[in-house]
Amino acid sequence: MQTRLRIGTRGSALALAQTRAVIEALASAHHWEPEEALAKTQIIPIRTTGDRVQDRPLADIGGKGLFAKEIEDALLAGEIDCAVHSLKDMPGALPPGLLIDCVLPREDPRDAFISERAATLQDLPIGATVGTSSVRRQAMLLNTRPDLHIIGFRGNVDTRLQRIAQDHVAATILALAGLKRLGVEGRARHIFSEVEMLPAVAQGAIGIELRENDSAVRSAFAPVNHRDAALAVTLERAFLVVLDGSCKTPIAGLAKWLDPATISFSGCALSPDGKTRFDVARTEAISTADDAGKLGHDAGTELLARAGRNFFQV
Repeated sequence: MQTRLRIGTRGSALALAQTRAVIEALASAHHWEPEEALAKTQIIPIRTTGDRVQDRPLADIGGKGLFAKEIEDALLAGEIDCAVHSLKDMPGALPPGLLIDCVLPREDPRDAFISERAATLQDLPIGATVGTSSVRRQAMLLNTRPDLHIIGFRGNVDTRLQRIAQDHVAATILALAGLKRLGVEGRARHIFSEVEMLPAVAQGAIGIELRENDSAVRSAFAPVNHRDAALAVTLERAFLVVLDGSCKTPIAGLAKWLDPATISFSGCALSPDGKTRFDVARTEAISTADDAGKLGHDAGTELLARAGRNFFQV
Protein backbone atom coordinates (compact mmCIF):
# COMPACT_ATOMS: atom_id res chain seq x y z
CA MET A 1 0.00 0.00 0.00
CA GLN A 2 1.11 3.55 -0.71
CA THR A 3 2.37 5.68 2.20
CA ARG A 4 -0.89 7.63 1.82
CA LEU A 5 -4.07 5.75 1.05
CA ARG A 6 -5.45 7.36 -2.12
CA ILE A 7 -9.23 7.34 -1.93
CA GLY A 8 -11.20 7.93 -5.11
CA THR A 9 -14.67 9.45 -4.94
CA ARG A 10 -17.11 11.60 -6.83
CA GLY A 11 -16.74 15.29 -6.03
CA SER A 12 -20.24 16.15 -4.84
CA ALA A 13 -20.83 17.41 -1.31
CA LEU A 14 -22.54 14.13 -0.43
CA ALA A 15 -19.77 11.97 -1.91
CA LEU A 16 -17.13 13.93 -0.01
CA ALA A 17 -19.11 13.67 3.23
CA GLN A 18 -19.30 9.90 2.73
CA THR A 19 -15.57 9.73 2.07
CA ARG A 20 -14.84 11.63 5.26
CA ALA A 21 -17.02 9.08 7.08
CA VAL A 22 -14.87 6.31 5.64
CA ILE A 23 -11.69 8.03 6.83
CA GLU A 24 -13.21 8.48 10.29
CA ALA A 25 -14.07 4.76 10.37
CA LEU A 26 -10.50 3.86 9.36
CA ALA A 27 -9.09 6.18 12.00
CA SER A 28 -11.30 4.64 14.67
CA ALA A 29 -10.43 1.07 13.66
CA HIS A 30 -6.67 1.76 13.59
CA HIS A 31 -6.59 4.24 16.51
CA TRP A 32 -5.27 7.11 14.41
CA GLU A 33 -5.19 10.59 15.82
CA PRO A 34 -6.84 13.25 13.61
CA GLU A 35 -3.44 14.43 12.38
CA GLU A 36 -2.47 10.86 11.51
CA ALA A 37 -5.66 10.38 9.52
CA LEU A 38 -4.85 13.46 7.45
CA ALA A 39 -1.30 12.26 6.88
CA LYS A 40 -2.26 8.70 5.99
CA THR A 41 -5.10 9.42 3.53
CA GLN A 42 -5.64 11.50 0.41
CA ILE A 43 -9.06 12.21 -1.11
CA ILE A 44 -8.98 12.23 -4.91
CA PRO A 45 -12.21 13.57 -6.44
CA ILE A 46 -13.00 12.13 -9.87
CA ARG A 47 -15.66 13.57 -12.16
CA THR A 48 -17.70 10.80 -13.73
CA THR A 49 -19.77 10.73 -16.91
CA GLY A 50 -22.88 10.65 -14.76
CA ASP A 51 -21.78 13.91 -13.14
CA ARG A 52 -20.87 15.59 -16.41
CA VAL A 53 -23.98 14.74 -18.42
CA GLN A 54 -26.96 16.32 -16.67
CA ASP A 55 -29.30 17.05 -19.58
CA ARG A 56 -30.40 13.46 -20.27
CA PRO A 57 -31.83 10.60 -18.18
CA LEU A 58 -29.20 8.14 -16.97
CA ALA A 59 -31.08 5.33 -18.70
CA ASP A 60 -30.43 7.05 -22.05
CA ILE A 61 -26.68 7.39 -21.60
CA GLY A 62 -25.76 4.01 -20.16
CA GLY A 63 -27.26 3.65 -16.70
CA LYS A 64 -26.18 4.28 -13.14
CA GLY A 65 -22.80 2.59 -13.68
CA LEU A 66 -21.76 5.90 -15.25
CA PHE A 67 -21.32 7.23 -11.70
CA ALA A 68 -18.56 4.65 -11.19
CA LYS A 69 -16.80 3.97 -14.50
CA GLU A 70 -14.04 6.61 -14.37
CA ILE A 71 -13.43 5.85 -10.69
CA GLU A 72 -13.15 2.12 -11.41
CA ASP A 73 -10.83 2.84 -14.34
CA ALA A 74 -8.56 4.80 -11.98
CA LEU A 75 -8.66 1.95 -9.46
CA LEU A 76 -7.74 -0.65 -12.08
CA ALA A 77 -4.94 1.60 -13.37
CA GLY A 78 -3.44 1.94 -9.89
CA GLU A 79 -4.09 5.68 -9.75
CA ILE A 80 -6.10 5.27 -6.55
CA ASP A 81 -6.05 2.56 -3.88
CA CYS A 82 -9.76 2.33 -3.15
CA ALA A 83 -13.05 3.92 -4.12
CA VAL A 84 -15.98 5.10 -2.01
CA HIS A 85 -19.44 4.61 -3.48
CA SER A 86 -23.09 5.02 -2.66
CA LEU A 87 -23.88 1.38 -3.31
CA LYS A 88 -27.34 2.17 -4.66
CA ASP A 89 -25.54 3.80 -7.60
CA MET A 90 -23.51 0.69 -8.41
CA PRO A 91 -24.53 -1.88 -11.03
CA GLY A 92 -24.85 -5.46 -9.86
CA ALA A 93 -21.79 -6.71 -11.77
CA LEU A 94 -18.34 -5.21 -11.11
CA PRO A 95 -15.35 -5.19 -13.49
CA PRO A 96 -13.08 -8.26 -13.19
CA GLY A 97 -10.47 -7.76 -10.50
CA LEU A 98 -12.56 -5.42 -8.35
CA LEU A 99 -14.82 -6.16 -5.39
CA ILE A 100 -16.81 -4.45 -2.67
CA ASP A 101 -14.84 -5.67 0.33
CA CYS A 102 -16.08 -3.27 3.01
CA VAL A 103 -19.44 -1.72 3.90
CA LEU A 104 -19.98 0.91 6.58
CA PRO A 105 -22.91 0.69 9.03
CA ARG A 106 -26.00 1.41 6.99
CA GLU A 107 -27.88 4.68 7.30
CA ASP A 108 -31.70 4.75 7.17
CA PRO A 109 -32.57 3.32 3.72
CA ARG A 110 -35.99 4.95 3.33
CA ASP A 111 -37.07 7.63 0.87
CA ALA A 112 -38.10 11.15 1.83
CA PHE A 113 -40.85 13.36 0.37
CA ILE A 114 -39.66 16.92 -0.29
CA SER A 115 -42.15 19.67 -1.09
CA GLU A 116 -42.90 23.33 -0.46
CA ARG A 117 -46.58 22.77 -1.24
CA ALA A 118 -47.71 19.59 0.49
CA ALA A 119 -46.97 17.61 3.65
CA THR A 120 -47.42 14.19 2.03
CA LEU A 121 -47.72 12.64 -1.39
CA GLN A 122 -51.47 12.27 -0.89
CA ASP A 123 -51.78 16.02 -0.28
CA LEU A 124 -50.48 16.97 -3.73
CA PRO A 125 -53.19 18.31 -6.06
CA ILE A 126 -54.42 16.23 -9.00
CA GLY A 127 -51.93 16.36 -11.88
CA ALA A 128 -49.13 17.85 -9.78
CA THR A 129 -45.61 17.75 -11.24
CA VAL A 130 -43.07 15.63 -9.37
CA GLY A 131 -39.41 15.59 -10.36
CA THR A 132 -37.25 12.48 -10.09
CA SER A 133 -34.40 10.88 -12.02
CA SER A 134 -35.20 7.42 -10.62
CA VAL A 135 -37.30 5.02 -12.67
CA ARG A 136 -38.04 3.13 -9.45
CA ARG A 137 -39.47 6.20 -7.74
CA GLN A 138 -41.35 7.17 -10.90
CA ALA A 139 -42.98 3.74 -11.11
CA MET A 140 -43.88 3.68 -7.43
CA LEU A 141 -45.29 7.19 -7.53
CA LEU A 142 -47.47 6.31 -10.52
CA ASN A 143 -48.50 3.04 -8.89
CA THR A 144 -49.90 5.10 -6.00
CA ARG A 145 -50.88 8.30 -7.84
CA PRO A 146 -51.33 7.64 -11.60
CA ASP A 147 -52.54 11.23 -12.03
CA LEU A 148 -49.13 12.73 -11.28
CA HIS A 149 -46.96 14.30 -13.98
CA ILE A 150 -43.40 12.97 -13.61
CA ILE A 151 -40.47 14.88 -15.10
CA GLY A 152 -36.74 14.21 -15.16
CA PHE A 153 -34.96 15.86 -12.24
CA ARG A 154 -31.21 15.34 -12.11
CA GLY A 155 -28.42 16.99 -10.16
CA ASN A 156 -26.88 16.62 -6.73
CA VAL A 157 -28.93 16.91 -3.54
CA ASP A 158 -28.30 20.65 -3.12
CA THR A 159 -29.33 21.36 -6.72
CA ARG A 160 -32.59 19.45 -6.37
CA LEU A 161 -33.42 21.11 -3.07
CA GLN A 162 -32.85 24.51 -4.67
CA ARG A 163 -35.10 23.64 -7.58
CA ILE A 164 -37.86 22.72 -5.14
CA ALA A 165 -37.37 26.03 -3.33
CA GLN A 166 -37.51 27.85 -6.67
CA ASP A 167 -40.89 26.21 -7.33
CA HIS A 168 -39.90 24.35 -10.50
CA VAL A 169 -41.77 21.25 -9.33
CA ALA A 170 -44.34 20.49 -6.65
CA ALA A 171 -42.26 17.76 -5.03
CA THR A 172 -39.33 15.41 -5.36
CA ILE A 173 -38.18 12.23 -3.62
CA LEU A 174 -34.68 11.87 -2.18
CA ALA A 175 -32.90 9.22 -0.13
CA LEU A 176 -33.17 10.03 3.55
CA ALA A 177 -29.62 8.76 4.06
CA GLY A 178 -28.17 11.47 1.85
CA LEU A 179 -30.19 14.19 3.56
CA LYS A 180 -28.97 13.00 6.95
CA ARG A 181 -25.33 12.84 5.87
CA LEU A 182 -25.58 16.44 4.65
CA GLY A 183 -27.41 17.56 7.78
CA VAL A 184 -30.53 18.66 5.88
CA GLU A 185 -32.97 15.91 6.90
CA GLY A 186 -35.23 18.68 8.19
CA ARG A 187 -36.20 19.36 4.58
CA ALA A 188 -38.13 16.08 4.50
CA ARG A 189 -41.86 16.61 4.91
CA HIS A 190 -42.64 12.91 5.09
CA ILE A 191 -40.60 9.70 5.39
CA PHE A 192 -42.06 6.91 3.30
CA SER A 193 -42.50 3.59 5.03
CA GLU A 194 -41.08 0.56 3.24
CA VAL A 195 -44.64 -0.44 2.36
CA GLU A 196 -45.32 2.97 0.79
CA MET A 197 -42.07 3.03 -1.19
CA LEU A 198 -39.65 0.12 -1.12
CA PRO A 199 -36.08 1.50 -1.29
CA ALA A 200 -33.55 0.95 -4.04
CA VAL A 201 -31.20 -1.98 -3.63
CA ALA A 202 -28.39 -0.99 -1.20
CA GLN A 203 -29.87 2.46 -0.53
CA GLY A 204 -28.24 4.04 2.51
CA ALA A 205 -25.10 1.89 2.25
CA ILE A 206 -21.57 3.21 1.67
CA GLY A 207 -19.26 0.64 0.10
CA ILE A 208 -15.51 0.62 -0.48
CA GLU A 209 -14.39 -0.90 -3.77
CA LEU A 210 -10.91 -2.44 -3.83
CA ARG A 211 -8.62 -4.39 -6.11
CA GLU A 212 -9.05 -8.08 -5.39
CA ASN A 213 -5.29 -8.70 -5.38
CA ASP A 214 -4.38 -5.76 -3.11
CA SER A 215 -4.00 -7.63 0.16
CA ALA A 216 -2.53 -4.64 2.04
CA VAL A 217 -5.47 -2.34 1.38
CA ARG A 218 -7.97 -5.15 1.96
CA SER A 219 -6.34 -5.82 5.34
CA ALA A 220 -6.53 -2.12 6.24
CA PHE A 221 -10.29 -2.10 5.61
CA ALA A 222 -11.06 -5.50 7.16
CA PRO A 223 -11.73 -4.14 10.69
CA VAL A 224 -13.96 -1.40 9.25
CA ASN A 225 -16.42 -3.75 7.56
CA HIS A 226 -19.84 -3.91 9.22
CA ARG A 227 -20.94 -7.53 8.98
CA ASP A 228 -24.69 -7.04 9.16
CA ALA A 229 -24.73 -4.22 6.61
CA ALA A 230 -22.41 -6.15 4.28
CA LEU A 231 -24.56 -9.29 4.37
CA ALA A 232 -27.76 -7.33 3.78
CA VAL A 233 -26.24 -5.52 0.80
CA THR A 234 -24.80 -8.77 -0.58
CA LEU A 235 -28.29 -10.25 -0.50
CA GLU A 236 -29.89 -7.26 -2.20
CA ARG A 237 -27.25 -7.01 -4.91
CA ALA A 238 -27.52 -10.74 -5.66
CA PHE A 239 -31.25 -10.19 -6.18
CA LEU A 240 -30.47 -7.34 -8.58
CA VAL A 241 -27.99 -9.41 -10.58
CA VAL A 242 -30.54 -12.17 -11.25
CA LEU A 243 -32.98 -9.63 -12.63
CA ASP A 244 -30.19 -8.02 -14.66
CA GLY A 245 -31.28 -4.76 -13.12
CA SER A 246 -30.40 -1.65 -15.06
CA CYS A 247 -31.25 2.01 -14.82
CA LYS A 248 -34.23 1.30 -17.09
CA THR A 249 -35.79 -1.32 -14.83
CA PRO A 250 -37.79 -0.23 -11.76
CA ILE A 251 -36.48 -2.69 -9.15
CA ALA A 252 -36.45 -2.33 -5.37
CA GLY A 253 -35.23 -4.52 -2.55
CA LEU A 254 -34.55 -4.30 1.17
CA ALA A 255 -33.06 -6.81 3.60
CA LYS A 256 -33.59 -6.28 7.33
CA TRP A 257 -32.28 -8.22 10.31
CA LEU A 258 -35.02 -9.58 12.56
CA ASP A 259 -32.51 -10.93 15.07
CA PRO A 260 -28.74 -11.65 14.98
CA ALA A 261 -29.26 -14.73 12.82
CA THR A 262 -32.46 -14.12 10.83
CA ILE A 263 -32.95 -11.73 7.92
CA SER A 264 -36.06 -10.81 5.99
CA PHE A 265 -36.09 -9.62 2.40
CA SER A 266 -38.71 -7.82 0.36
CA GLY A 267 -38.21 -7.18 -3.32
CA CYS A 268 -40.28 -5.97 -6.22
CA ALA A 269 -40.20 -5.01 -9.89
CA LEU A 270 -42.61 -2.66 -11.62
CA SER A 271 -43.42 -1.52 -15.11
CA PRO A 272 -42.20 2.05 -15.72
CA ASP A 273 -45.80 3.31 -15.77
CA GLY A 274 -46.45 1.74 -12.37
CA LYS A 275 -49.44 -0.27 -13.60
CA THR A 276 -47.86 -3.69 -13.06
CA ARG A 277 -45.99 -4.82 -9.98
CA PHE A 278 -44.52 -8.15 -8.88
CA ASP A 279 -43.38 -8.78 -5.30
CA VAL A 280 -41.33 -11.39 -3.50
CA ALA A 281 -40.58 -11.90 0.20
CA ARG A 282 -38.26 -14.30 2.03
CA THR A 283 -37.20 -14.80 5.66
CA GLU A 284 -34.30 -17.11 6.47
CA ALA A 285 -31.40 -17.67 8.85
CA ILE A 286 -28.05 -16.70 7.31
CA SER A 287 -24.53 -16.35 8.62
CA THR A 288 -22.20 -15.98 5.65
CA ALA A 289 -21.89 -14.01 2.43
CA ASP A 290 -22.61 -17.21 0.52
CA ASP A 291 -25.86 -17.60 2.47
CA ALA A 292 -26.81 -14.01 1.70
CA GLY A 293 -25.97 -14.38 -1.97
CA LYS A 294 -28.00 -17.57 -2.28
CA LEU A 295 -31.04 -16.02 -0.60
CA GLY A 296 -30.87 -12.99 -2.91
CA HIS A 297 -30.40 -15.23 -5.93
CA ASP A 298 -33.36 -17.42 -4.96
CA ALA A 299 -35.59 -14.39 -4.39
CA GLY A 300 -34.60 -12.98 -7.76
CA THR A 301 -35.21 -16.30 -9.50
CA GLU A 302 -38.67 -16.50 -7.93
CA LEU A 303 -39.58 -12.99 -9.03
CA LEU A 304 -38.19 -13.59 -12.52
CA ALA A 305 -40.32 -16.72 -12.90
CA ARG A 306 -43.39 -14.85 -11.73
CA ALA A 307 -42.91 -11.81 -13.96
CA GLY A 308 -41.34 -13.50 -16.99
CA ARG A 309 -38.05 -12.47 -18.56
CA ASN A 310 -39.80 -10.33 -21.16
CA PHE A 311 -40.97 -8.03 -18.37
CA PHE A 312 -37.37 -6.89 -17.88
CA GLN A 313 -36.54 -6.39 -21.56
CA VAL A 314 -37.17 -2.66 -21.57
